[in-house]
Amino acid sequence: MQKVRFMAECRLSSVKRNVMNDVTIDKRTLEIILSDQKEEIDNWTNEYLCPRNEERLVDLESPQAQVVIGVRRSGKSTLCLQTLIGAKVKFAYVDFDDERLAKLDADRLNNVLEVLYKVYGDFKHIFLDEIQNIEGWPLFVNRLLRTKIHVMLTGSNAKLLSSDLATHLTGRSSEIALYPFSFAEYCTMKGIDYNLRTTKGIADRRRTFDEYLRDGGFPELTKIKSGRKYITNLVDNILKRDIEQRYHIAFPALFENMAYHLLNISPYIVSTSDLTETFNIKSPHTVRNYIKYLKEAYVLIGIKKYSPKSKQRITQEKVYAVDVAFMNRRENAFAGDNLGWRLETNVVNHLVRKCNNEGWDIYYLNDRSGECDFVICNGNKVLQCIQVSYDISAEKTRKREINGLLLAHRQTRCENLLLLTDHEYEDIIQNGLQIQIRPVYEWSTEFLGKE
Repeated sequence: MQKVRFMAECRLSSVKRNVMNDVTIDKRTLEIILSDQKEEIDNWTNEYLCPRNEERLVDLESPQAQVVIGVRRSGKSTLCLQTLIGAKVKFAYVDFDDERLAKLDADRLNNVLEVLYKVYGDFKHIFLDEIQNIEGWPLFVNRLLRTKIHVMLTGSNAKLLSSDLATHLTGRSSEIALYPFSFAEYCTMKGIDYNLRTTKGIADRRRTFDEYLRDGGFPELTKIKSGRKYITNLVDNILKRDIEQRYHIAFPALFENMAYHLLNISPYIVSTSDLTETFNIKSPHTVRNYIKYLKEAYVLIGIKKYSPKSKQRITQEKVYAVDVAFMNRRENAFAGDNLGWRLETNVVNHLVRKCNNEGWDIYYLNDRSGECDFVICNGNKVLQCIQVSYDISAEKTRKREINGLLLAHRQTRCENLLLLTDHEYEDIIQNGLQIQIRPVYEWSTEFLGKE
């Protein structure tokens, strides 16, 4: 029934567009547009671009569409092109964000396919960039998959969320989440060898990490000077275009104020009652929806509370900004001076990438006797407990962070304990347990650690 309804909506939408726009794109015009786009990517292949770890997650021979999703400007299109070019497969490419294709409708997608064969010759791989701009696109993609063409997709979060894929490409898509640069990728773009163990190499790495902790990992920030304006506009576009328009937010100013507040105070253990009171929102359900929208658009990352009780894991959550740039590089940001918050955010971003790749889960641990920032699990097995503190030179701080790890050990029985800081490097024994103390700039260029 759902599929029938969707097809009917697509046909109705197509009829409406044809009535409103009597200007159509003929095949000759399509050939010019797609040839221009081919020339653009042919020239683009001469540029050096940073390899991304997520490239290995793409299965170019899969019968499922490979769908790269993530926050705006994280490099989704670049990842797809790098993967296809690196594999040396013959592929066709369409960028549906081209303003010349604005009047294209689903009925003419077959014309696009025909022209692609003329421009590229025979191919078995196709990359459809921002295809969500065309209503009815899932029917076209499903047809391509049935003809054994390997499909790659990207799109803005406004119209290409996991829920959309589950509805329209049931069992026919594999999602790959892409985030801004990791610290290792940031070093690569800056020309820093993060494996160099010389005095100068360590100093270069520490200096670069200070920049990364301040500026964040959005790829284009490594090339532009006006980072504050760039991030301010980026957040504004996500809130307005990807969320408010999609979900028809009734009170956009209220929603935006709450979004900015969450970025200002993250990391934050969500309290719907506090947020409801702070913003004078009548229903906690509205607050929960707002947070859900921000996570779907990759403005926020959410991790659940570690507990042997399923109810607590489901209902309690801590949220982080997807990148430190959202915390301190936009206008009216309040998190700029809190290095501890930013360090913890960088750690969770690294863990999310690693755990997504390995199929692991991340939790936070919190009870009346203390807290531990991260508990890493593979199913029911706890692999590692991690505590994060920017500076542990004060004895009171050092004791608090170590006690958090000891608490995590008592509750999980895990003996793989790690304390991450800005620059300390040490191994200690506490209550018969070994605790590693490592600087984040070293740890985040290595694997998670022993299992």
